[in-house]
Amino acid sequence: MRRSCLPKCRLGRIMGWLQILLGGLVIIVSISSLFKFYSAGFFLRNEDICRQFYGGKDAYEGFDINALFDRVGEVLNKLESLQEKLESAVQQMEKNKDVLHTTNITKLEYKKYLEEEVIRPLYSAHISLRLIRLPNPEGIRNSTMKEEPLINTFVIEEIRKYITPKESRTGKINIYGTERIYNTIGHACVLYKKELEEYMNYDIGSYCNDDWNLAQKLMLNGCDPLPRRRCLTRASKVYQKPYPINESLWKLPDDRNVRWSNYQCRNFKCLMSNNSKRGYSKCVGCFETEKEKLKWVVTNSSLPVDFLISDVLAIKSGEIRIGLDFGVGTGTFAARMIENNVTVVSTALNLGAPFNEMIALRGLVPLYVTLNQRLPFFDNIMDLIHTAGFLDGWIDLQLLDFILFDWDRILRPGGLLWIDRFFCNKKDLDDFMYMFLQLRYKKHKWAISPKSKDEVYFSAVLEKPPRAI
Repeated sequence: MRRSCLPKCRLGRIMGWLQILLGGLVIIVSISSLFKFYSAGFFLRNEDICRQFYGGKDAYEGFDINALFDRVGEVLNKLESLQEKLESAVQQMEKNKDVLHTTNITKLEYKKYLEEEVIRPLYSAHISLRLIRLPNPEGIRNSTMKEEPLINTFVIEEIRKYITPKESRTGKINIYGTERIYNTIGHACVLYKKELEEYMNYDIGSYCNDDWNLAQKLMLNGCDPLPRRRCLTRASKVYQKPYPINESLWKLPDDRNVRWSNYQCRNFKCLMSNNSKRGYSKCVGCFETEKEKLKWVVTNSSLPVDFLISDVLAIKSGEIRIGLDFGVGTGTFAARMIENNVTVVSTALNLGAPFNEMIALRGLVPLYVTLNQRLPFFDNIMDLIHTAGFLDGWIDLQLLDFILFDWDRILRPGGLLWIDRFFCNKKDLDDFMYMFLQLRYKKHKWAISPKSKDEVYFSAVLEKPPRAI
């Protein structure tokens, strides 16, 4: 019996040792797995390692992957086409090598071949590759890729320059209250999806929400033109008929004709220049009609940059009939011009005050457009463009370039561009002078005077050349 028990005891011991050994292996594997999880930051969080696990999606969030894929494919196709062309040329040379020995190819022909068949395609592919914008994996939280979600959609560099945000040259908040300007082809609506959905959330056929300030915010940030809405706009419940045109030009409008809910002031008297809490700051005294009457008709300043309307109109006597006033104001320039039988449209935004309502209640035409919008006028139609109190030294030079060329587009040959009290830092004056002079307008008036220790005023009246084709 003892002999028969011995093999069974040995087998039991072996099985026991195997169990102990397997248990030890399980413990070792478990410990090593826990160590790897620990080093990867699952227990003690490591930002650099966790970004590899969690950050990939965030880096591409809001980024147009399809456009990126198309642009990369475009570059690859160019390079592939160039490679095939070169290989074909080499094979052709191999086949005709006997002919090549007897035919002399001049250096000029060889140079021309390299330029047209090799260098240009390679340069085009190189530029296309450099224009592709990739998400920056470093500092994803501060990434600017969400600001330009459609940048890779466009191939033409001029379009890409146009839609790239233009930041303030001074590094400060600009007149719009924003840090950068988005030029308008509707691409920026992607960036303000929440606001745009709020703007379009209404009951069809009912009254619109009192949300003009939301619409203006979208416009200022480049989501412009806004989509149409099928709701009824709100008006003042106690709206009164406006004053006759012979009274309205220089009379303060009725307060009841404005919806004041989104302004700090609740009447026009509150908007006077002596009120520090009126809600706007760019146009001091704009709502003081008695002081406004003196502008451009009375020499109330010793500065040479202040031109009179009569002097400017005398440059083109009888030729100035219609014009555009591009600036911040309540339509005083247009009011003075209508007294000289000149019809002027005034651009306006409600930047802290009802500028559009004020202009309209005076019997003038307000054009509700932003600085970054292509003007809704046809080519070569305006006799005069006047700008004051709006463009100054904060503006990006490339943005100013687009604006000036758009003004040139709508200004007729022989039309006048009146730059009124533009101001900037002295160190930037040469840059801005080049921008204004690059179109080679004829100078009729040109004046520079100091504004402060570091700033200067600049005014000019320039005439667009005929440019006959």
